[in-house]
Amino acid sequence: MPQQLGAEGQAALRAILQAGNLVDLRWPDFSDYGKHLQKFYESYGYSLPWVRGMEPSQQAKQVISLLSKADQKGLNAEDYDASRWSGRLAKLKPASSHPSEEDAVRFDAALTVCLMRYISDLHIGKVNPKHFDFNLDVEAKKYELPTFVKDHVVEADDVPGVLAQVEPPYPGYRRTIEALNAYLEIAKKYDGRTLPAAPKTVAPGDSYAGVPQLAHFLRLLGDLPPDANVAADGTVYQGALVDAVKNFQLRHGRVVDGKLTAQTLADLNVPLTNRIRQMQLALERWRWLPLSYQKSPIIANLPEFRLRAYDENFNVAVTMDVVVGKAYGHDTPIFSDTMEYVVFRPYWSVPYSIARAEFLPKIAKDPDYLEKKGFEVVDSKQDVVASGAVSADVLEQLRAGKLFIRQKPGPKNSLGVVKFIFPNNYNIYFHDTPEQEFFEKSRRDFSHGCIRLEDPTDLATWVLRNNPGWDLEHIRAAMKGTTTQQVNLAHPIPVLIVYATVIVREDGLVRFYDDIYGHDAALEKVLEKGYPYPS
Repeated sequence: MPQQLGAEGQAALRAILQAGNLVDLRWPDFSDYGKHLQKFYESYGYSLPWVRGMEPSQQAKQVISLLSKADQKGLNAEDYDASRWSGRLAKLKPASSHPSEEDAVRFDAALTVCLMRYISDLHIGKVNPKHFDFNLDVEAKKYELPTFVKDHVVEADDVPGVLAQVEPPYPGYRRTIEALNAYLEIAKKYDGRTLPAAPKTVAPGDSYAGVPQLAHFLRLLGDLPPDANVAADGTVYQGALVDAVKNFQLRHGRVVDGKLTAQTLADLNVPLTNRIRQMQLALERWRWLPLSYQKSPIIANLPEFRLRAYDENFNVAVTMDVVVGKAYGHDTPIFSDTMEYVVFRPYWSVPYSIARAEFLPKIAKDPDYLEKKGFEVVDSKQDVVASGAVSADVLEQLRAGKLFIRQKPGPKNSLGVVKFIFPNNYNIYFHDTPEQEFFEKSRRDFSHGCIRLEDPTDLATWVLRNNPGWDLEHIRAAMKGTTTQQVNLAHPIPVLIVYATVIVREDGLVRFYDDIYGHDAALEKVLEKGYPYPS
């Protein structure tokens, strides 16, 4: 039975709740959870649900154990007072023979605050993604925390089992948790010494003073097999060690050539604490994902330059490289939406910003520029105004935004021969591209924001799999046809544009990517400030 309080004890509890602040906590300001705590303690008549006979309940002990291991979930255990619980427990029975009501009140309130923070952080993340102008909505996922804690945790036989259910259910999240814990162990075994610099690129067969240290590090990471034969005092960079570096380069989104370039050495010298931090930030973003993610979605991860379409059992059905928006000015936004239709042989309506910056100066120099490049001028109803030379009057109307430029359909169209539409405020979509050479590069941020597909035929086949008659042959015919054709999907498909600089694929390899848009840096800056976080 919850610990009943006398008048002074109740007054102390009410004062803490009224203030929304408890100095005992690492992060004392819990005003953002104030209403939750008021409702929680009100439901208990302002008694203490975590204290029984002036002793912590068994459930309280289980909660404290979990909070103390929060690092294993990609959170910071100190955010939940990991080092402070022993001192609090020492003031209650059985450690103390005469505990005070005030100590019991402060213990109980601290545990409730930390537990509610932990549940929320684990379920929807610490920071609302809308703070970063990401159009991902976590509101629908939020728990009614007072009710959840009272109904599912306070009297639970298995608190860890209950709280395991609040985590994201996605396989990629679970793989990232496993990788994080592996790297936490690796960090304990590696002294963090920097590999020696090289005056020039070290090619296979060259001498390199850092061979023993490099072999040791790559063994810990798993890139070099445990039984690989590398001399402990060797100085020649060769054999299995070259293959291990290739694997390392693959996992870090670099050109896989086995050479110790300045970039590869820089990647090797990134502190493991930084890699662990990347995983923590990736896990935060996993927690932002909407519930529709579980229903056969298409997901594009921007730093990875990769798209995946998942089947009904959440297995990867289609995957391919993509080109995304340029850093510094044309970032592809982060959002979720629903794909509704596909357009074969599309026109490309040139956005005004691109027309003004890139097209109008060329038209001014050469009135025939649009005709030469396969473009035409249209009005707001998409009726053609000029398909040949652009007159001075038409040019002025283009400058004023009264007329528009569009590119005619065909293989040279900037959208290629198919685009995939999920209507959104950003006017972002997936599309084919005639510029296939960009897929040869390891870093692929070259677009104005939309996402270019390496193999649009594969995606079209998967997207239209539930549309009768739209098999591969029909799709190829539409791509090669002469008419623009819109096909509405029989079943709309969730689309997610996400941002994770760490991905653990189905093969178990941990892959790291550059923070191309600076989103990791921005998230870390907010997290460093502590509670309360932007809601």
